[in-house]
Amino acid sequence: MQAGLEILNGKYPAKAHAKKVAEHIIKNGGDPKGVLYLEGQKLRMIEDNDEPCPFRSRPKSSRTTELIVVRQRRHFYYLTGCGLPDSYCTYDIAKEKLTLYIPPINPDDVIWSGLPMSPNEALKAYDVDSVLTTDEINPHLADSKETAQTTIYAIANQISDHITFLNFNDKDLTVLKTAIETCRVFKDDYEVALIRHANNVSTAAHIAVTKAAKTATNECELEALFLKICIERGCREQAYHGIFASGTSAATLHYVKNNQPLAGKLNVLVDAAAESNCYAADITRTFPISGKFSAESKAVYDIVLQMQLECISMLKANVLWDDVHAHAHKVAIAGLLKLGILKGDAEEIFKARTSVAFFPHGLGHYLGMDTHDTGGNPNYGDKDPMFRYLRVRGTLPAGSVITVEPGIYFCEFIIEPYLKNPEQNKYINNAVLDRYWDVGGVRIEDDVLVTETGYDDLTLTPKTVEEVENLLSS
Repeated sequence: MQAGLEILNGKYPAKAHAKKVAEHIIKNGGDPKGVLYLEGQKLRMIEDNDEPCPFRSRPKSSRTTELIVVRQRRHFYYLTGCGLPDSYCTYDIAKEKLTLYIPPINPDDVIWSGLPMSPNEALKAYDVDSVLTTDEINPHLADSKETAQTTIYAIANQISDHITFLNFNDKDLTVLKTAIETCRVFKDDYEVALIRHANNVSTAAHIAVTKAAKTATNECELEALFLKICIERGCREQAYHGIFASGTSAATLHYVKNNQPLAGKLNVLVDAAAESNCYAADITRTFPISGKFSAESKAVYDIVLQMQLECISMLKANVLWDDVHAHAHKVAIAGLLKLGILKGDAEEIFKARTSVAFFPHGLGHYLGMDTHDTGGNPNYGDKDPMFRYLRVRGTLPAGSVITVEPGIYFCEFIIEPYLKNPEQNKYINNAVLDRYWDVGGVRIEDDVLVTETGYDDLTLTPKTVEEVENLLSS
């Protein structure tokens, strides 16, 4: 196993996460004798059907054949590491005791799905102190004499109707969600290893797709191959709906049709990644279908790669993400000026925000159990178009994992208003721009761990022009 991944042989550190969340609540004035309560995702049936909602992943068990419905609630998983649906958990802050409640055996379910995980198996599989069945949850909540003077912490709209907190002195439905979302920003070694593993599997899939591009005929073939490689390597789930965009479709940021022919197109943009035990990777690569970048494509690719490399080099604890994002725009402006797409003074172009026409999205986002992970504090109401879609605002702490995904796009819908605005059009050379529409879009994305003194790039997917073209010729 690759260095750093050996930790995955152990249990997911649920108790450490529960303790961290509890400490955050206490630090902010919470009850040191309180109890945390969370519910897992519910098993739901498809409307007008007798089947469960679409499955996403399997619980960790050597025996069970059950499948998890949709996705396990991330906050619940953070405190349990358990993927079983219809489960609950409690954490007694004072006793530092984490209890998991899993569904009891239902004979009817056994007929179809086999025996479920038992409490003893769950105790061995998960980092918890005790495992009971869900029919014991209310008696357990009411059993402690001490709860009469304590607070129960839960999440609003995530409490089943049959659950009662009558024995508790107070009920708080606001601080637990915020506490978990704050703690999730800081990844421990186990979480980093999961993200690294998801990256390694995704890298293998990206390499396979790049090699197959010259003989593939449709975007759907590339998507199918990507899924195959991930599943073969033990990652059944994708972190998000993959983007396999050829030609001008690459100018659409979240293009997910993935069904167009490749013939006559210059490039393919692949934004796709696997999920490893609820933890996501997020990787984007762009490559030429023919095996060699056209002059225009290579020129744009070189700019985007420079944007990414320079921005990654800026990363370390407490760097202001707004500054890194702004630097990406400055590199883009310098590159587009050199190509002649932009004209005029670089500083004036930056102040006019003309570069937003070509780089309209934020530089990146936190990554973890969610692709767009918690804690970013975005300001989508920002009147400054350069920062409106920046998903992380403020400084980056050590232990956070962030994507660095600059791009340059040639999207008529976005650029046309700039061409019609005299205050913007004066900085754009239409004649030169016309040569670049077929490039579509170029984006390069890595997942980067922020450290006290620098960074650790978790994404090993080839990305230099030479590396990409070598893959295509192999």
